[in-house]
Amino acid sequence: MSPGFWVPALTNMLKSLGLSPWVAIAFVVPPLCALFAPLLGGALADHKVAAQRLLMISSMLSALFTALAFAALDWGWNPWWFIFLLGIQSILAGPSWGLLTTISMTHLRAGEKQFPLVRVGATLGWVIAGLMTSFLWQADHSPKLGYAAAGARLIGGVLAGWLPHTPPLGVIRSWWSRVGLDALVLFKQRDHAVFFVVTTLYSIPLTAFYMYAPEMLEALGNRHATAVMTTAQITEMVAMFVVGGVMVRYRVKVVLLWALGLSILRFGLSGFSGYQGEVGWHIVGIALHGVCYTFYFITAQIFLDRRVDPGLRGQAQGLLSMVSNGIGPLFGASLCAWLRMVCVASDGSGWEIFWGLLAAIIVVCFVLFAFLYRGLGPRNFKHMETVK
Repeated sequence: MSPGFWVPALTNMLKSLGLSPWVAIAFVVPPLCALFAPLLGGALADHKVAAQRLLMISSMLSALFTALAFAALDWGWNPWWFIFLLGIQSILAGPSWGLLTTISMTHLRAGEKQFPLVRVGATLGWVIAGLMTSFLWQADHSPKLGYAAAGARLIGGVLAGWLPHTPPLGVIRSWWSRVGLDALVLFKQRDHAVFFVVTTLYSIPLTAFYMYAPEMLEALGNRHATAVMTTAQITEMVAMFVVGGVMVRYRVKVVLLWALGLSILRFGLSGFSGYQGEVGWHIVGIALHGVCYTFYFITAQIFLDRRVDPGLRGQAQGLLSMVSNGIGPLFGASLCAWLRMVCVASDGSGWEIFWGLLAAIIVVCFVLFAFLYRGLGPRNFKHMETVK
């Protein structure tokens, strides 16, 4: 719920404050600051601190810096204060998704089927936040959204204290283990290496969804962009209820290729919308985004949990978070900002080129994964061998 208040609104919010040149910086700095935070958080959960306790501490501290960051905007401070405080918030919040996944997969008896039903809570929170922003408060351009985001994260941090106890299971072998770099051993296995490389590349164009899909909505005449963006989360919730059954019936490779293929279509729809000048196709593309996200990243999280040693689970999820929320968005924010500048004219034309080039990156991901990933064989997802 916390990022659902401000992430979809950030671009339009900064533009309304006369800070358009700061959009790219605001999307580059958080993944840069949080680059190694998921790995470090995973290492602490594997070796030192119970995962639910670490989640509670990081959530409360990140809530504080979320409030301070948006207060800097609200009070008219130099924008660098906002960027600085947002960076600290990103470091503190970085391990959250990996820790939540570790806690869930540790205690769920049938992770393939049950984890998506737990994970749907995050999506529901994002939807509620977007609807409240646009329709309850009509605050799509207000920095005060940051206060709501901080409040939601603070409540989540308090509730984390009641999550099941999830003690460390790993063994510290060296300083390498202490900082979470044991997870890099996964790159020695071909499928894991292909998976992480493709995930990194796939996360680059996905950054445009949060940076520029809301701006394009407003450019095409929609005035409730934050609420409309929740269409993706609504379809994501629907997909959560079916992805578990899909993973049991089909190979991981097949499910991930479906996600990549649908993503190509999704970006193509936004490009077609820009070409036609009609917002409807863009909204359809936004809706399809939720299905693509679920089928790729939920499958990925469960895939990793079943393929790694229990003592390495936290770091493996941290590595996934690092490439999908750190490295990928870091390059993605820079690339998308540059493409936005060179492709989209002041009269609003050129969006079809922007989205088309991003779709081409996903085509590359599809080809790489299709030809380089081997897998364990059909319908063998439930019986994956543990990588020692």
